[in-house]
Amino acid sequence: MRQRISFIVMGTVLAFALAAPPAAPQPAAPIEQGFSLDARVVLNAYQALVEQELAGEILGLKALAATEEARSGRWARIKGPLAAFAEGEPDAAAVVFSRPDGSYFSVEKGLTGETLKDRGYFPGLMAGHDVEGVLVISKSTGKKAVIVATPIWAQGKVIGAFGVSTSVEKLAAQVDRQLGLPKGVVFYALDAQGRTALHRDSALMFEFPSELGSETLSEAVQEMLSKPNGSVTYQFRGARKAVVFQRSEATDWVFALGHTIAAPPP
Repeated sequence: MRQRISFIVMGTVLAFALAAPPAAPQPAAPIEQGFSLDARVVLNAYQALVEQELAGEILGLKALAATEEARSGRWARIKGPLAAFAEGEPDAAAVVFSRPDGSYFSVEKGLTGETLKDRGYFPGLMAGHDVEGVLVISKSTGKKAVIVATPIWAQGKVIGAFGVSTSVEKLAAQVDRQLGLPKGVVFYALDAQGRTALHRDSALMFEFPSELGSETLSEAVQEMLSKPNGSVTYQFRGARKAVVFQRSEATDWVFALGHTIAAPPP
């Protein structure tokens, strides 16, 4: 995975780690005193890491889709360039070439015998639209993954598509290493349906937080999905959390960063 913007994170994480939460937060501004300013800088860095990774994959696929090999629509000509692309994506769960009928080839397996026609994103992709940030269980690997894909155009029509499914567990782990945040800090992202796309705790990925038994968390999720940015507090697993969030225009995900302001009793 590409190493990006760590020079930003190095300075901001220290400020974030040293920023003490208010001793007695007031209801009107539970986060904005002493925590929010530093948190939003790190939140921007976290969002940028993820978006730039996905954007880099899209740009690479677009460059590949513009080649004569891709526009031929023939796997015999496509597999070499696609394999070379896959070598630069070590965290990808799968790199594939799809035909308009939904059948597809992967670098590892060739023609898979599976179909992408039943994927919700596939009609839009075949209509000529890029895909970025769609969550799936990879048919090739069975892993939790995020999809980016781009159509291949030839003679004025879409003759196929290239796609990458990236392991969300590997993506979250890489982000965690890049950010180097203290243990008490949580980061996650929700897709447009309110499902957890990324989380520092991998066990919570692809879960719906609104269904995890906390009424205050369910209310916080509703607020996060309805606003472009803001801050929320909620109870989860006996701890009170303070979180700042913002929506990404690129992926339509809500990125969130927070910490514990009241821990459960020992």
